[in-house]
Amino acid sequence: MKTLVFSIFLTLFATGLFGQEIYFTKTGTVIFDSSTPLETIHAENNQVTSFLKTTNGELNFAALMKSFKFKNALMEEHFNENFIESSKYPKAVFKGQIQNWSAIDLSKEEAHEANVEGELTLHGVTKKISTKAVLHPQNGKIAGTCDFVVSAEDFDIKIPALVRDKIAKEVKVTVNVNYEPYNR
Repeated sequence: MKTLVFSIFLTLFATGLFGQEIYFTKTGTVIFDSSTPLETIHAENNQVTSFLKTTNGELNFAALMKSFKFKNALMEEHFNENFIESSKYPKAVFKGQIQNWSAIDLSKEEAHEANVEGELTLHGVTKKISTKAVLHPQNGKIAGTCDFVVSAEDFDIKIPALVRDKIAKEVKVTVNVNYEPYNR
């Protein structure tokens, strides 16, 4: 009987700490940099939605393209109208999985390296992405960050010859999230 009571207590205690099955944010950040020596091209989107399922390491991200903010309003307009075509392709979506999920122990408040693989859909094109991420559980929340590189050409984003030398062929993408337990 004591074992049963202890098991129930332990289960309830563990569930209270990291028993949440889903963690969520709607204030994740995606930063991209496509700068060259001729032009600084940097944009940030602080309205990225993401879910992390702790039962299996599944990740989902969605970012509205019109939410990327540039220092230069004209650059933002060109990005949305001419390159990304935000009215036709309003969002970028990533659906993936943390491949080494079983090796990550969220009860330890330390940085954990995660191997992430999935599919990024941008500009109507879906491509496989693999990257390393860092997850850091702390105080019942999970912070995450990763960097990866994409090519505009891979996503059929046409860069006019007039500005081709001002835009990097490879775009560095940085993702930062602060997940909280999702309360349904």
